Amino acid sequence: MIQISVVILTLNEQKNIQDCIASTRWADRVVVMDTFSSDDTVSLARAAGAEVLQHSFEDYAQIRNVALEQVQSPWIFFVDADERATPELAAEIRQVTAGWPDCPSGWWVPRHNYLFGKLTLGAGWFPDYQMRLLRRGKARYERPVHEVVVLEGSAGHLQNPLIHYNYETVAQFHAKQARYSDYDAEILYHKGVRPRPHTPITQLLRHLYWRFITLKGYRDGLHGLRLCLLTAWYEGVKYHKLGQLWAS
Repeated sequence: MIQISVVILTLNEQKNIQDCIASTRWADRVVVMDTFSSDDTVSLARAAGAEVLQHSFEDYAQIRNVALEQVQSPWIFFVDADERATPELAAEIRQVTAGWPDCPSGWWVPRHNYLFGKLTLGAGWFPDYQMRLLRRGKARYERPVHEVVVLEGSAGHLQNPLIHYNYETVAQFHAKQARYSDYDAEILYHKGVRPRPHTPITQLLRHLYWRFITLKGYRDGLHGLRLCLLTAWYEGVKYHKLGQLWAS
């Protein structure tokens, strides 16, 4: 049987870490890559039976690459602390990695996203594929935020989803989207994208239509409408911030 290691990246995840580890005990190793948490994450992870490594955090691509370097297993499966791996997903991972070395070098994993406590299937939140199962030595990460995998070899798609408990509250959503809009505006600025005065409004409306109609946000009823409005608002905010960068 080919060894599989689960790697969980953490910073102050005492609320989630033990349940996450419990859902990944099927793996040969469970490694918590902690970025010097100030809460009880490390002690709780060790109590739950996980190995703990600690390393300073520069960006998401960097810390995932550190894990790929330090965790000596043929296969690495990355799981975030607010995610849970089901028994069905575990069995599928065992099945596809058994085909090594003739199977793909990386696998896209779908996710079931729970936003504000509700499973959300429209507006682009499903299947929400993430490249998480990687053959060590055949993959590396690039880009500091919304990191991407550069893969040597082909990629496959798994069928069984990870469970992702994403955005428990609207306040949490606002805080994270505000940070993302700062980062995304900086990227557009350095690419030379210059918005017009009306661009924030037109981008907001375009994004709302895309999320609610094209990506079928209406499938989730009023919950879906609220999410589409929130994401569209921050699309407008992003271009407003971009305009401020050009004006400064």
